[in-house]
Amino acid sequence: MFTTIFPGVNDHAQLTATGTNCGLPTIGAVRVVLEPKPGLPTDPNDPRAFIDVFTDISGLFVINNESGWYEGWMIHDLAVAPVSVTPHRDGHAQFGTILPADAAILKRMGNGNNVPGKVFTIDGNSVHPPDATDHFPDRQSNVVPLYVSMGTYNALQQSDTHPYWEFNYLGTDWVHPLYELPFTGGFPDDFDQAPDAFRDGEIGKIQSIIPGSGPRGVNNSPVLFGDNPTLPRDPDKFDGDVDSQREFRYRNIPSGLAREVFLDVYERLASFESWNHNLQRRLFDAYAFEVARVDSDGDGVISAVEGDIDTPSDGFADNTRLFLPATAFNRFAVTREINDGFLAPRFSPSTQAWVLSGTRVPVNPAVPASAGRDADDR
Repeated sequence: MFTTIFPGVNDHAQLTATGTNCGLPTIGAVRVVLEPKPGLPTDPNDPRAFIDVFTDISGLFVINNESGWYEGWMIHDLAVAPVSVTPHRDGHAQFGTILPADAAILKRMGNGNNVPGKVFTIDGNSVHPPDATDHFPDRQSNVVPLYVSMGTYNALQQSDTHPYWEFNYLGTDWVHPLYELPFTGGFPDDFDQAPDAFRDGEIGKIQSIIPGSGPRGVNNSPVLFGDNPTLPRDPDKFDGDVDSQREFRYRNIPSGLAREVFLDVYERLASFESWNHNLQRRLFDAYAFEVARVDSDGDGVISAVEGDIDTPSDGFADNTRLFLPATAFNRFAVTREINDGFLAPRFSPSTQAWVLSGTRVPVNPAVPASAGRDADDR
């Protein structure tokens, strides 16, 4: 909607995302590159590896009003999880898996697409990626996207955009609070409904400004967990030698834990709240349930210490499982955002705010693209 000219609506207004450089198309390229830091893995499938993300966009106007910005997103489309016959000690499916009863339900959906290893679709039919023929809200992609922010984009000059981002477990491979989704404008209440948050007037109804585990979880005091002028929230205070100085008020959660929440919501239809068919309620309950597995002090927040990749949790020796590697993200998008207080993409999970998008193209064999050692050893 930000790149299309609608006669009588915006055909005589100033252009934003299109029209720079005498009307040339707006195009972009993103390089996702493993950085060979000394002592760190050189396997891009290892969540401990450090990944550089270089974005170059030709022709994207700078935004001048309403605290707006463009934002980049690495996107992972939820896949159907493998089946494990052995449940977790609490009867729930093991991390990253579904139970046979779940698999049986998924296979009966639609035309049978939802079998282990395939990209999951809400209706069980063949994968319908986002495309130009989509129409909000009745024709939308049927995949379930999980977004990791690449930060805000600002042009160096009028339309010269070259953002850089580090993708790693130290606070960047983390996902927005998923319970924001029902209030961004593009989330359905039930499996067989079109997105209805906009129609129901729910945009902005619940935000995550005060960290916690959502409407069905822990709600914290704004005095203790809100932004504090004497101790500003600084997610970059992730690592340190003294744990008490590391950030404890994260709004985000690790990407692999976010995927676990989505498995509860969409795929564990027998093993997680089999009685509950309301997506919004399933999301709220699953978010609180999965955060509690890692949240050792019960405050509903995954702190820097609790979310550290070396911290043990839920019976595991460390938290490696909580982070998706860069290779798990198959798409990229740039969105047009406004200062609404949300960390989730505008109108997510629909594509209404998308300005640019593309798919990941693996380079094999690898070519040198990031060499030497920089001065940042975080």
